[in-house]
Amino acid sequence: MQYIENRTYGEIEVGDTAALTRTLKPEDIELFAVMSGDVNPAHVDAEYARTDMFHGVIAHGMWGGALISAVLGTELPGPGTIFLNQTLRFSAPVGIGDTVVVSVTVTEKRPNGRLLLDCTCRNQTGATVIEGVAEVIAPREKVRRPRAVLPAVHLHVQGAQYAKLIAATEALDPVRTAVVHPCDALSITGALEAARGGMIVPVLVGPRARIEAAAAAAGLSLDGIEIVDTPHSHAAAASAVALARAGTVEAIMKGSLHTDELMDAVVERSGGLRTERRMSHIYALDVPTYPKPLLITDAAINIYPDLGVKRDIVQNAIDLAHALGIELPKVAILSAVETVNPRITSTLEAASLCKMADRGQITGGLLDGPLAFDNAISPVAAAAKGIRSQVAGDADILVAPDLEAGNMMAKQLIYLAGADAAGIVLGARVPIILTSRADSRAARLASCALAQLFISRTPARQL
Repeated sequence: MQYIENRTYGEIEVGDTAALTRTLKPEDIELFAVMSGDVNPAHVDAEYARTDMFHGVIAHGMWGGALISAVLGTELPGPGTIFLNQTLRFSAPVGIGDTVVVSVTVTEKRPNGRLLLDCTCRNQTGATVIEGVAEVIAPREKVRRPRAVLPAVHLHVQGAQYAKLIAATEALDPVRTAVVHPCDALSITGALEAARGGMIVPVLVGPRARIEAAAAAAGLSLDGIEIVDTPHSHAAAASAVALARAGTVEAIMKGSLHTDELMDAVVERSGGLRTERRMSHIYALDVPTYPKPLLITDAAINIYPDLGVKRDIVQNAIDLAHALGIELPKVAILSAVETVNPRITSTLEAASLCKMADRGQITGGLLDGPLAFDNAISPVAAAAKGIRSQVAGDADILVAPDLEAGNMMAKQLIYLAGADAAGIVLGARVPIILTSRADSRAARLASCALAQLFISRTPARQL
């Protein structure tokens, strides 16, 4: 455990010094803007502030003053210090990426516990950016306390992760996609918006009259859009699967039919889209309280997967993470606890999956488990439980012990934490874009982007 300790007035001598080093990041600017209400465009608007000298510069008086205060309050004199006054002069701007060394030096001891300290901030070139003098009252009593672990802070912009995902598809060719039974406004709108965005070339499969009525109700034109006329939703699912088997389409997108209807046709043994890999569903969540995309699997296909099925579930998720540009995804195998317990089967399977990765039976990811949900996604929780792991607290992929747990976990993040959720099924001959009737426009487009990225960046080993 790390401790924070002060220096009392009696212990301090003229010439004593302390320092810390910090690098200015974009999120520092955002946090200060939120805290202070300072939305001066010179500080937070990169377009407005774009000059050779001031690009990305913040009001570094606040930032520098806070760092000086941090040294005085935690190092010299430390806890118990009373801040009286401070004068600062700003001689150069501080921009994003600049590294600042903040130092304080005792220059005078005065009566009644008062100290004067020179305060200096220098950037990575050694140039002085801030200098001044602080007057404080030093503590009289010795203090030694455990150093607090600060919580992770993430400033969330709704849909920001999905915007990045969709932007990553701009240079890619659209994917010819069978849209199954798009007979309501949501499904037909999602398909046609994805087409306008250059992500898919839709082939609408279902009852022509109902498709045309849905498009008319949504105020959309079907000019130039191919329609495969079928009598009902079951026939639409079978026709879409036949198109994929024939290589006519590269992906399948669920419309206004039940997931079971579509998946029954996909998993049909004689005419479906099975491969040697077990199919599994992967949620790609944009969670407001998590700093990066979070993949959760399996929440829709495999009800109580055994160890062999879980191996495929993990590998499918790793393959998707690679397609999203995550070179070595961190995979947390979840259970109720973070220790192996013979009475909890999921802990035994988690440990086995990790050993399978060690033996090359699962490739391309960094696995750890069993891990409980809290220590899989929270570095504070992982540290509190003494878990030393590259995965704990920073997972890219959460592997649920069964469908019930995975589905509840994803739905809780969606409805209680405000997460956006895209979804895709992998392990079939083609990716299956599995959207929900409750999905937002952004989530539907992001689901199409998942398929487009997967097809463009993954070798055709599943075909």
